[in-house]
Amino acid sequence: MGYDLQSGSAAFKVNSLTGLEVADPGKGTVLWDAPRSIWNMAFLFGAIILGPLYFTWGAFAIFLALSAVTLCAGHSVGFHRRLIHRSFECPKWLERSMVYLGTLVGMGGPIWTIGLHDSRDWAQREENCHWFLRHGKPLWIEGFYYLNFKLKLDQPPGFDPGPEIAGDPFYRFLQRTWMLHQIPVALVLYLIGGWPWVIWGVVVRVAACLTMHWFISYFAHSRGPQDWHLDGAALQAHNVPILAIPTMGESWHCNHHAFPRSAAHGLYPGQIDLGFQFIRLLEKMGLAWDIKLPKNLPPRPGISPVTERALSIAAAGQAELSRPDSGQTDDG
Repeated sequence: MGYDLQSGSAAFKVNSLTGLEVADPGKGTVLWDAPRSIWNMAFLFGAIILGPLYFTWGAFAIFLALSAVTLCAGHSVGFHRRLIHRSFECPKWLERSMVYLGTLVGMGGPIWTIGLHDSRDWAQREENCHWFLRHGKPLWIEGFYYLNFKLKLDQPPGFDPGPEIAGDPFYRFLQRTWMLHQIPVALVLYLIGGWPWVIWGVVVRVAACLTMHWFISYFAHSRGPQDWHLDGAALQAHNVPILAIPTMGESWHCNHHAFPRSAAHGLYPGQIDLGFQFIRLLEKMGLAWDIKLPKNLPPRPGISPVTERALSIAAAGQAELSRPDSGQTDDG
């Protein structure tokens, strides 16, 4: 497999990347990503121009409902917490169903998403991380680059998501055809609600999800409260409370960096995490089990608490490893 789910700190290493001992995150060329640039800009300007013209309250309700389902069950739980981090177990049919919903978000196919996530996560921990991935530019300039360009490293790492993903014919199919899956959704919406439902249920929804992903990526790596510090990482993560609900809990990003295999991202009282609540619902239905949380994960070296409450959610072994006087500073 391309990932290690065994106990110990190996469970926290970047899952799908290989050859990191020779890969270099600092040298590369920023290129126009033509297919994605055209896709992203078409939806963005389509939403800005057509959204107001076709607004109805029914269309807006469809926008909210489809955004919630695809972002929560699809992107947050299916793509991120299940496919990338294996933070819980579930039947294969359910995993595939959630990954299909994640594809409907409109950002990319499942295999590409795993590679992008893991390569960014690795690069942003390195001192010589390329400027394209550092989130150091003003917000709107960052957004322009994020939606239209890509970074091609001179010495990239290898990519092996493992046979359960790379060898899955359904995931390969979604990867090849991810753009086309908005068409059947649009047809169904047109038959039920006409053009207003199509514009708000597809065009505005995809544009909103694309821009929200850019916003959370920018702010979660540049400002906001923190409970943990990732020792030795060039780029630290932050929590963004105001975006907790629209991101389905993904904005508790500092928590996620500290415990990447945790199914819960909102770890402290008052931190709303709709993605984790959905996993809990699946558990009650007998469709999710072996749910990973900081208290049942193996010790996590390489993180330091920065608030009084930080250690309250960790297992005893993690608490000892995390204390400043423990002498444990390796990046797990």
